Amino acid sequence: MTPTRVFVPRDAAALSVGADAVAEALAAEATRRGEAVTLVRTGSRGLLWLEPLVEVERPDGTRHAYGPVTPADIPDLFEAGFLEAAPHPLGHGPTAGIPYLKEQQRVTFARCGVIDPVSPGDYRAHGGLAGVTRALEMTPEDICAAITDSGLRGRGGAGFPVGVKWETVRAAPGPQKYIACNADEGDGGSFADRILMEGDPFLLIEGLTIAGLATGATAGFLYLRSEYPHAIATMRAAIRIAEAEGWLGDGIHGSAHTFRLHLRVGAGSYVCGEETAMLESLEGKRGEVRARPPLPAHAGLFGCPTVVNNVLSLAAGPSILAEGPEMYRTFGVGRSRGTQPFQLAGNIRRGGLVEVGFGVTLHDLIHRFGGGTRSGRPVRAVQVGGPLGAFVPGDGLDLAADYEVLAAAGAMLGHGGIVVFDDTVDMAAQARFAMEFCALESCGKCTPCRIGSQRGVEVLDRIAAGVDRDANLALLDDLCTVMAEGSLCAMGGLTPNPVKSALRHFPEDFDRPARAAAE
Repeated sequence: MTPTRVFVPRDAAALSVGADAVAEALAAEATRRGEAVTLVRTGSRGLLWLEPLVEVERPDGTRHAYGPVTPADIPDLFEAGFLEAAPHPLGHGPTAGIPYLKEQQRVTFARCGVIDPVSPGDYRAHGGLAGVTRALEMTPEDICAAITDSGLRGRGGAGFPVGVKWETVRAAPGPQKYIACNADEGDGGSFADRILMEGDPFLLIEGLTIAGLATGATAGFLYLRSEYPHAIATMRAAIRIAEAEGWLGDGIHGSAHTFRLHLRVGAGSYVCGEETAMLESLEGKRGEVRARPPLPAHAGLFGCPTVVNNVLSLAAGPSILAEGPEMYRTFGVGRSRGTQPFQLAGNIRRGGLVEVGFGVTLHDLIHRFGGGTRSGRPVRAVQVGGPLGAFVPGDGLDLAADYEVLAAAGAMLGHGGIVVFDDTVDMAAQARFAMEFCALESCGKCTPCRIGSQRGVEVLDRIAAGVDRDANLALLDDLCTVMAEGSLCAMGGLTPNPVKSALRHFPEDFDRPARAAAE
């Protein structure tokens, strides 16, 4: 009798709500009933409101989903016949038909939740290595040109053309070049890097290798935040397996090329998500921002030409080479090409990861995919692009999620994180949080960020207390200008975004003492 394959995620989000206990209960119940079951631990598909999501594979290969499942649900699921994909209150039918997933355009995340993350055979069987195989047949110049032609821009937030950066490093003189992958995903409400590293780590390894082939770099560094222990363990295991498979090291994939990959764990500094602070940390120094020029592409890690890309930028490379840059350009709008994984978090009914082409509106992401607020109350504000991103009011969600459109509206795409607030939120408190966050996380190298953020907290406290409100509002505006124009990096430079957008869209929250007195 052929065992029925049952899939249970081992992604951190699923583990946090009991996926291991569900897997143990499932295995025990199958044994008790004498059912032949093969349990496969996968990453997450990104439907986080349904975790732990258990899937059963039918003989025709389709998978049927049940969730969220608890250990107490397992006997009833077996009794109902879920191994035959029978209906059940926790059932959602074929996984691919769940509207949240069906309406996405999965390119980078196509394998997440589908494969065993550390099975090289599973990776190959689902199209893995096609990109690097193609890259080995191309010249470095042609690889860079293909990435440029695809329109791929940095997914870390700056939106700089990836192919241009690779070509700059390729053309830079020097006997040693590096690829540095920034996996220091510290933005609240952002989790796409983690889902990918825990669900499809070989894709990131393949993307790093392609970047090495394109630029002549023989070594790469993966800078991963210490707060991601499961991603660290998965990536370490994947690197060991890739070395054993001949995908990393000398003579990769049977070629004459060398590419080694080293994993380094950060110590919890948010500012090390800034590329030059990350390079300082990789060199064993305190994570402080470097003055530029020189740019990392000319003098980066250990003074050598270095590509610095984030996880999503590098992970897009294999698909572009495997299927051609034209395929990637079919997604998106304007200068924002390809797909973007948006992460829905905060007060939202269906939180999770949504990969679609650029141009989708914030309204569609929050209401069509996310189902509106979890509380059922109206959306009052949405923060896009992490803790330093601007707030968009609930009546302004018709904005297209694209670099230029958001920038023109005073917002930014950032890493694609979207945090939703309902009408009970205090926006003056959110503005204060932004300044306090900057004060806590500043590397301290430049005065506008180090001192400006502390003064910002004090000024906002005086405004909240109704002390010289007009004078302090003018002072806050001046302070934000100094931080935006004088800070060395985006830490201090972007902190004014949430503060000024909160003031612009929600001025009433900054005048509560006066309103209370009037009442």
